[in-house]
Amino acid sequence: MRTVIKPVDEYMRGKEKRFMHGDLSVHENVLEMIGCTPLVRLNNITKNLKGDFFVKYEAHNPGHSAKDRIALYIIDKAEKEGKIKPGDTIVETTSGNTGFSIAMACAVKGYKCILAVSDKSSEDKIELLRTMGAEVNVCPANVPADDPRSYYEVARKIHEDTPGSMYVNQYFNELNIDAHYLSTGPEIWEQTQGKVTHLVACSGTGGTISGTARFLKEKNSDIKVLGIDAYGSIIKKYHETGEVDKNEIFPYKIEGLGKNLVPSATDFSVIDSFTKVTDAESAFMARDIAKAEGLFVGYTSGAALQGVMQLADQGEFDENSYVVIIFSDHGSRYMSKIYNDAWMKEQGFTRPTSEQNQKEDINSLS
Repeated sequence: MRTVIKPVDEYMRGKEKRFMHGDLSVHENVLEMIGCTPLVRLNNITKNLKGDFFVKYEAHNPGHSAKDRIALYIIDKAEKEGKIKPGDTIVETTSGNTGFSIAMACAVKGYKCILAVSDKSSEDKIELLRTMGAEVNVCPANVPADDPRSYYEVARKIHEDTPGSMYVNQYFNELNIDAHYLSTGPEIWEQTQGKVTHLVACSGTGGTISGTARFLKEKNSDIKVLGIDAYGSIIKKYHETGEVDKNEIFPYKIEGLGKNLVPSATDFSVIDSFTKVTDAESAFMARDIAKAEGLFVGYTSGAALQGVMQLADQGEFDENSYVVIIFSDHGSRYMSKIYNDAWMKEQGFTRPTSEQNQKEDINSLS
């Protein structure tokens, strides 16, 4: 049985103390800005839904994503345990956001950063990584996970060939879960004063949804945890059957959502169900969020809210629902993709006007 990390209250108080330095209320470096992100009510886009809807706005982190949390936590822990020292190299597999967070931490702490990145990642993300000083290896997305060209295998090989390196390995690192158990979960519980009834989050590595859910379920086991998956991913069916169906795997566009393997950083036992969303609807939903709420968010945020709309249509929420949706990153990472009209047109993305159109969009991706 897994040992539960305690005590959360001391951790949260520790974060507050980090902001005080002598007589000045300042941050000593950018890493001290990580966490304590705001909870923002949705007012317009969900006005026809039953219940109250709030977003955990992770773009407020200095690296503009929830991945700042795991980068700082994992590197800090490795330092305390003597596993890395200044001048060493940190290696990681990433769709972009984790890589940026690690590169940011490396810049502050004095480490070299080498990343294996999926070619599905936007050019915006890849250029940002290089700007932060990371060495970037772009790998094909549409190959099996055990293919030597996959970003999993490329990162592993770089780690093996690089003396004095640490491989974060976020997909198979329990610390990915712990980081959110110690921060995101407590923050949501405190910000909602324990009123939260539903947590909705996309699942890629699974660390964000799993760690947050573990904490919230310990506080109230009745909280529903609803994961969002992509068509082309195996995660939803694996959750329901315990089996990997390779027939479900096909290319899709959403970054950081779903998988063609089962990450051990996903704790399926704390997730109640998964809902799948399409590339096109998720992209248009992200655009709608910006226009309706003034929140400029990334592709997975659009996917998360698209999932909420589908769940609402299925009667998931009522007047007493207090729904928290994790918006995991910022829209600036997707200017060459979902916020680019030419790119949207190239993908053939149109707004489905009926259930049949939605099915046609899904079939066109396979």
